[in-house]
Amino acid sequence: MKAFIINKYSKNSRLELVDMPVPEVKDNDVLVDVYASGLNFLDSKIKAGEFKLILPYKLPLILGHDVAGIITKVGKNVKKFKVGDEIYARPSDFRIGTFAAFIAIDEKDVALKPKNLSMEEAASIPLVALTAWQVLVERAQIKEGDKVFIQAGSGGVGTIAIQLAKHLGAKVATTASIKSSELLKELGADLIIDYKNEDFEKRLSNYDVVLNSQDKKTLEKSINILKSGGKLISISGPPTPDFAKEIGAPWYVKKILSLISAGIRKKARNRNIDYSFLFMRAQGEQLSKITALIESGIIKPVMDKIFPFEELNEALSYVESGRTKGKVVVKMK
Repeated sequence: MKAFIINKYSKNSRLELVDMPVPEVKDNDVLVDVYASGLNFLDSKIKAGEFKLILPYKLPLILGHDVAGIITKVGKNVKKFKVGDEIYARPSDFRIGTFAAFIAIDEKDVALKPKNLSMEEAASIPLVALTAWQVLVERAQIKEGDKVFIQAGSGGVGTIAIQLAKHLGAKVATTASIKSSELLKELGADLIIDYKNEDFEKRLSNYDVVLNSQDKKTLEKSINILKSGGKLISISGPPTPDFAKEIGAPWYVKKILSLISAGIRKKARNRNIDYSFLFMRAQGEQLSKITALIESGIIKPVMDKIFPFEELNEALSYVESGRTKGKVVVKMK
């Protein structure tokens, strides 16, 4: 099968299109004929080696964390799915590889594709929607009337997180450029701050939750807009010792993460803010709940561009440019 791989970690290298064997189907796996695959900053960060401490992958590695396709084979223990089912998924860590013609995925990470979405639209959803769900529903436990600040509203996570937060009854503020403001109003944002000309720290106060996806400076400023007891949840780091414990990392990784997150954890503690790092995980049941929200029209995918599979390197460069609105997808079929 055709697949895009990396042979070494490098920020500037291109993915290599090669022939690889079709993955082995284990007892709990489904084999998926890939129709479309979503691209994420995570792919770029793994390619650059930024996560090799917490995700020690063996190379060569097929990248890709989002897939929509059709099941062509099932393992002997599979109960929920059958050959011919249209599905979508974010495969679990160490089982990634959606930039390929086929991928084998554990059935617990898979959900039926929303009936009202195309394959390309469905492929744009899993990683960003699961991230939004795990931040807002699982960890922040957003309730009616909460004030939530979602950074980078026009990005992949932002566009879904705004819709989900509004569905949960929150008041939502976000940052974006002027040209994205109409889109974000349509998604439900109550307050849109032009990050090029305005300082969110001067506009916002007494917030319950911040979803941080930006740099260290933005992370530190976010503490100042939260009320005492508020939650600062970062998906861009720095990771914490609690996260190291969650993933069962070795003691030395826990020590390193303790050191690199010490500053922000202390600043948060001093203001009675709960700081945590979230690295989203594959979760088929949560994705099924997201499917229900999509089929009822509560959450809509926001697509930027669709590239042919052969132009995956160009698609990844476009994602890395930071100019995208919503998601970028490559189409196999």
